[in-house]
Amino acid sequence: MASNIPEESTSFIGRRSELRQLDAELDRHRLITLTGPGGVGKTRIAVRAAQAAAARFPDGVRWAPLWPLQGDQLLVATVCDAAGLADHSARTPVAALCEWLAGKRLLLVLDSCEHLVAACRELVGALLAAAPGVTVLVTSRQPLEVPGERVTEIGPLPCTGDNDALALFTDRAGAAAPGLRLTEPANAAAADLICRRLEGIPLALELAGAQLAHRPLAQVAERLGSRLDALDGTGLPWTPRHRTLRTAIGWSHELCAPLERLLWARLSVFRGTFDPGSAAAVCAGGPLSADGVRTALAGLAAKSVVAREGTRFRMLDTLREYGRMWLAELDETAVVADRHADHFVGFGRRAELGWLGPEQVTWYGRVAEAYVDLCTALDHLLGTDPARAQELAAAIGFFWTCCGHLHEARDYLDRALAAHEGPGPARTRALWALGVAILLQGELHTAESLGRQCARAAREAGDQDAVLAAGYLIGLTHLMAGRPLTAHTVAGQVLGPPPDDPFGSAARLRCHLVRLFALTALGRFEEARDNATALRLGCVRRGEYWSRSYTDYQLALVSLFQGRAEESAEHARAMLAAKRRIGDNFGIALGLDLLAAAVAAQGRGAAAAQVYGGGQAIWRTVGHPQRGTPELRAVREECERRARAAIGDRAYTAAFDRAAEQDPGPLLARILAGEL
Repeated sequence: MASNIPEESTSFIGRRSELRQLDAELDRHRLITLTGPGGVGKTRIAVRAAQAAAARFPDGVRWAPLWPLQGDQLLVATVCDAAGLADHSARTPVAALCEWLAGKRLLLVLDSCEHLVAACRELVGALLAAAPGVTVLVTSRQPLEVPGERVTEIGPLPCTGDNDALALFTDRAGAAAPGLRLTEPANAAAADLICRRLEGIPLALELAGAQLAHRPLAQVAERLGSRLDALDGTGLPWTPRHRTLRTAIGWSHELCAPLERLLWARLSVFRGTFDPGSAAAVCAGGPLSADGVRTALAGLAAKSVVAREGTRFRMLDTLREYGRMWLAELDETAVVADRHADHFVGFGRRAELGWLGPEQVTWYGRVAEAYVDLCTALDHLLGTDPARAQELAAAIGFFWTCCGHLHEARDYLDRALAAHEGPGPARTRALWALGVAILLQGELHTAESLGRQCARAAREAGDQDAVLAAGYLIGLTHLMAGRPLTAHTVAGQVLGPPPDDPFGSAARLRCHLVRLFALTALGRFEEARDNATALRLGCVRRGEYWSRSYTDYQLALVSLFQGRAEESAEHARAMLAAKRRIGDNFGIALGLDLLAAAVAAQGRGAAAAQVYGGGQAIWRTVGHPQRGTPELRAVREECERRARAAIGDRAYTAAFDRAAEQDPGPLLARILAGEL
């Protein structure tokens, strides 16, 4: 299993003794919690400690960022994502996660737990009991109070002796004002004064250093000193060091331009990372134009209030807390939350419309990036406008179902349908999306029932596209249940007589896929090949990958059944390439099984065992045994028989087990590079 430790965007200074201590503690304790006030550097220390310890954990380091979470509803889902589990089963997410980690030896990092202490305490207790090889490293402003927890308090950087505080300030000052010479006596005295006044708190030093791009060092020192005791005034029970940080943040806030301060407050509505377009859509208004948002955003980035992460931005949770306080002072909390939700409803509409076209893969990526803020918008709308919550859940439900958020898709769709029971297109689409999610969890009867509800609602509304969507869902349940003739009939009924344009809509294209799957299962191979080839060509022309991957899947099956093993393998590799672009682990697992069968049919037993084992590793990430239409069972059995015959039982078992226990990522990369 690969590690997902965050990359560092700035230099790391000091903390040698803390890292030595933490390195030793990771050998002796299974739960270590780094505590300390906000901005003291707990996360950066955890990153460094995880990097140093990674080699000691055979299954890697898995990093779960909890700072974007508003409540504990998405806690387990976030940890599942970090651990590489995209569970498709009907089990509770906690049970699935415990089983997934039970045999692993890894380091799990839960970053920023202070707002979820009770929920983290319960989850960590369950994981430590279920997974004896797992070590948990936590960053939090307070301990979890789990039995056996080792608490290590992280303090500010020292301002004397080694004076790491001055080293950090000097580094950041050099980045902000390259010509500044801190070795000059007056400048050295001012820098030392700033470090002592800010008590060596790293975030405060970062903010102070960033100001040097706009103000002389002496002015920064003077203005900081005059405000350290004047800016807090919130009446909140901050610890002395946290009060110093809050005051430094307030000072940095005061030095921002008025529109930068307004944007700071409004950006606090975003829980995850955001792009400039989303910032403009949500935060523009009044004196702040869309162009003004972009200018102010650049100013906040230059002042280290927001951090760049590629083409996106994020705000540290400590700074976001301050922004939320000012948003409340401006009496804009509700209106900005409404704007945020409005933006993501529009985002969902555009994603749904863009599914069938050249930006399909891009939309999968954008939906994944916006996951936390989509959940935030849904939570808000469920309380304020359930009809629009239903519309948003319906728009993104299929994306989430395909790409690892199946439990969350089902939960939000269930809640949205219960919150708004009136008929309408959004409800029909939500029923369909819920049915697809439930189908992938293996509940065929419930999925078929939802498909029939969807069909009735579509017919009553005269919505032909919704009729097609219902036909896809009902047909797919028949395919999964081993009734390909019925599935073929259902697809034919909703598609109507030829000729028709398979690309007339996403629902129509999916119904064509149902008919294609049915043709293969019925043994009508030449007809299936012709249909798949035509559909694939249309997908390639349009830059569409989801349906294209399933045409390659069917072409691989047909080629295998007709004795063209090399051709089958090429189509299986093409399927895997498309599924990896989308991020569909379920599809990757299917593709690896099929590729293994094609490789076995070529007489390459060792390679087949390796690919089949890699498929098993992926199947475990979706939380249940191999799935798919019934004809795959015979394909898998024949794959194993041929591979064992080619290399012998012992060699097959060894190669399979070795691949099944390893991270499948490198294997998939080798496959797609044509090395296997």
